[in-house]
Amino acid sequence: QVQLVESGGGLVQPGGSLRLSCAASGSIGSILAMAWYRQAPGKQRELVATMTNGDYTNYADSVKGRFTISRDNAKNTMYLQMNSLKPEDTAVYYCKVTTTDWYQYWGQGTQVTVSS
Repeated sequence: QVQLVESGGGLVQPGGSLRLSCAASGSIGSILAMAWYRQAPGKQRELVATMTNGDYTNYADSVKGRFTISRDNAKNTMYLQMNSLKPEDTAVYYCKVTTTDWYQYWGQGTQVTVSS
């Protein structure tokens, strides 16, 4: 059974940094793409960053230049480095993996709160 487990969320002051991790376990198969999403209270879930199997990356305009998606294949882990955090970045962050068979796996979410 495939599981994605996020960690690294927490409370941080504006301008601070956090690194989120998403560790995969189980037989996930061949990965087509990985992504981070977030959902703030009262808002729809939005795409934050994506990385394809060819390491092409794409970011939401609101996080460009501040967030970086990466992965460590040896550890079956993907990351989201978040710098220069703003209060509007406050949300539950989710990781998602899409396989070449078009299965989608989601993590359980990790809370990020940016507040002074």
